[in-house]
This record gives sequence, structure tokens and C-alpha cells, in this order.
Amino acid sequence: MKVIVMVKASADTEAGVMPSEAELAAMGAFNEELVNAGIMLAGEGLHPSVRGVRVRFEGASGRTVIDGPFAETRELVAGFWLWQVRSMDEAVEWLKRAPFNTVGTQPVEVEIRPIFEDEDFGEAFTPELRAQEQRLRERISNND
Repeated sequence: MKVIVMVKASADTEAGVMPSEAELAAMGAFNEELVNAGIMLAGEGLHPSVRGVRVRFEGASGRTVIDGPFAETRELVAGFWLWQVRSMDEAVEWLKRAPFNTVGTQPVEVEIRPIFEDEDFGEAFTPELRAQEQRLRERISNND
């Protein structure tokens, strides 16, 4: 199963506070463990919401662009991983090993959510739509 592991934003991440060399080294070592275990598919940190925008969709043609920053820090994502795991339990066990909040300064909240698989869509995901999805995935893979 694939999961997205979302690292929630904090006052520090929204203020643009960058990790120390020691924090980067610890996270790099953890990421290397994930890669070596065949778990990590991707992972990135995100800039603060002040550098982002949101687009609100209303009806067929209503589009409103909202510039950051966004007020509700607890609802923002500061970074993410994509993992391939056997189960949610395995994802939780890996995440418990992540080097977050090692000095106890600010709590860090991380959310794990499963990513939809083709079979989750049932009959609505017709053979034609599956073939289109496969073509798109191949094109994406070739862009690397």
C-alpha cells in the first residue's frame, strides 16, 4: 500500500526557520534507512505558506486565488514523504523512528494517510480509464 506521510507545519516552519546541520544529518540518515528498506518513494520539505497560494473553486467557472500566508498553522503541511509499505502498522512503526523533536522544544505532528489504489475505484474505473492512467504514469516515469 502507498501512504503519504504529512509533516504538519509549526510556528517555526511558517516563520521559515531552517533545520540545523544536526537535524538535517539525522533526517538524512533516517531517509537513507527508508530508501535502503524500499519504503521511501519520494519526500520533500515545503516553503512556508507565505510563498503559496490557494485556489478556491465555486461552481463551474468561479475561481478565486488566495495568497498566503494562511492563518491556521495546524492545518498546513510543512513536508511530506510517499512510502510503499505492507500495512498502516508498518508505516506507523517506521514513523515512530523519525528524528522529530529530539530536544523537546516544540511538538511535531505527522499524519499518515493511505493513497487510493486503482481497485478502490471499483467499476467506475473502466478499462479505458485504467489504460489512460497507465499511459500517464509511464510518461511521468520517463520525465525523471
